[in-house]
Amino acid sequence: MMQHPEIAVGIMSGDTIEFSFNGRYRLPHVDWFFEGDLSASVVDDKVRLANSSIAETELLFVPEKYSDSAFELKNVTIGVNFHWEQQENQKFKGALKLIVENGKLSAINVLPVEDYLISVISSEMSANSSLELLKAHAIISRSWLIAQIDKQEKITSEIADYESAFVSDDEYIKWYDREDHANFHVCADDHCQRYQGITRANNPNVVKAVNETSGVILTYDGKVCDARFSKCCGGVAELFKNCWEPVNHPYLTTVVDNPKFPEGFEADLTIEKNAVAWLNNTPEAFCNTDDEVVLKQVLNDYDRSAKDFYRWKVEYTNQELSELILRRSGHDFGTILDLIPVERGTSARLIRLKIVGSKKALTVGKELEIRRWLSESHLYSSAFSIEQREVEDGVPGKFILHGAGWGHGVGLCQIGAAVMGHKGYKYDEILHHYFKNITLESRY
Repeated sequence: MMQHPEIAVGIMSGDTIEFSFNGRYRLPHVDWFFEGDLSASVVDDKVRLANSSIAETELLFVPEKYSDSAFELKNVTIGVNFHWEQQENQKFKGALKLIVENGKLSAINVLPVEDYLISVISSEMSANSSLELLKAHAIISRSWLIAQIDKQEKITSEIADYESAFVSDDEYIKWYDREDHANFHVCADDHCQRYQGITRANNPNVVKAVNETSGVILTYDGKVCDARFSKCCGGVAELFKNCWEPVNHPYLTTVVDNPKFPEGFEADLTIEKNAVAWLNNTPEAFCNTDDEVVLKQVLNDYDRSAKDFYRWKVEYTNQELSELILRRSGHDFGTILDLIPVERGTSARLIRLKIVGSKKALTVGKELEIRRWLSESHLYSSAFSIEQREVEDGVPGKFILHGAGWGHGVGLCQIGAAVMGHKGYKYDEILHHYFKNITLESRY
């Protein structure tokens, strides 16, 4: 049995970071304690603590009494690049580490995995979520975390640089995952898992779910599963390799989010005509729901402003789209003449999309990069068909994207899992639905 692991979470960065200690904290090499309001900044590539002579490459403030102490970080940005981006003060248990990254100061929270999970799942789920959903989510979040810890240790020991992009005259293929966080395991925003410390009250049902599944993880062939989840798969799950590094995880397969594949549709959504028929209709699925009782379990206040997530539509005039792609990609395509699906994944998500303009043509991928180029923040997903209207002399006046799902669609579908819990499925049944041939194993 392994010991309870600790997780290092990157919270924020800036030229100066203001923070406050509620309780006594100390630096390992300093004989006195720190309390109350403090600030730090970068001076000569070191962390300089204001109003003191302390300047180090790293400062680690450890609470004297873990259970009775907390620290507050000022002006933390949440919802980075999303429509509800905002700043707030946030409170955290555990240790505060300050380091210099890329010329700026970074604040990192170091705490036990189980306490981190309670906060994360309380942020992701509401107080009225079913206990079965919460247990399932605790197990996949714990599995993902431990997989990230293992992955970072491996990457740190590797000599070769990790590549996350392929760029040529014809293609720009990029994915975002493990290389983004070299100095901590995960970040606190939606890029990893939404984490807000003890800023908001912990859901008592989450505490119960985490405690009752303490140490339980998903394994496949004896190895910890890199378990993933997204808001809504759109009816079919996507493969890991189509969203991140080109690695096949056998437990992350083409899951149909329904007891059986819906009638009237072809199952191979990598074929364009099958994908279009799927995306332009509303096949049955666990995540195809408008039940407010269920949705409130998964979507908090700012997420519930999004109503049409199972199937959605986005419209752009040609001028709007041309200007948007220039602004978001940095490439001047001129007037957009066509958007051509080049490759789709198992959920009909676009993996590669060719953008044809009056000045240039370029194929972009993977799914998140496509979503970034075609929206001011992120499209709900890259699962969309493309309709052209008002075409004159080969130039469309309008592009309409008919889309499905919310997020990358790999692994557990949160809304689908909430429906399953609501229908009476047990947490292990939910997990075996979304992750194939896995074992539930207690590691500590």
